[in-house]
Amino acid sequence: MIHIVLDTNILISALLSPQGAPARVLMMALAEPDLQLCVSGAVYAEYDDVIRRPRFRRSDDEIDSALRAIRKQGFWVRTATRVQACSDPSGNIFLECAEAAAAAYLVTGNVKHFPHSWAGTHVVTAREFLDLVG
Repeated sequence: MIHIVLDTNILISALLSPQGAPARVLMMALAEPDLQLCVSGAVYAEYDDVIRRPRFRRSDDEIDSALRAIRKQGFWVRTATRVQACSDPSGNIFLECAEAAAAAYLVTGNVKHFPHSWAGTHVVTAREFLDLVG
C-alpha cells in the first residue's frame, strides 16, 4: 500500500480541470486499492476552506461530493510533530501529515515551496507521480 498526501492545489486543480494530471492523481488516490490518500484534521480543514472560495466557482454539490469522498476514503492520521521546513509556512501541515502517515509521496503543484524529501516522503508534481506510479 502506497500512502500519499495531496497538497490543496492538487485538489483544486482536479476540480477545475477534470481531464488533467491532478484529477488523475486524485481519482487514483480515492479508487486504487494499492494507494491510500492520507489526511490529517489540519489538511482536511485546509481543503474545506480553500475549495469553498468563491473564485473557484464550484457548486455546493461538487464541493460536498469531493469532501465526502475524501472523508470516506482517506486514511486519517494524527500529527505528532510540528514542522517548519517549507518556504511557504502553509505547506508545513502537509509535511506533518506525510510524516505521521509515513507517506511515500506528497503530491503538489508547488514543489519549490517544499524540501525535495521529508522523513522518507518524496515531494513530486502530479505528472511525476503518474510517471512513477501510474
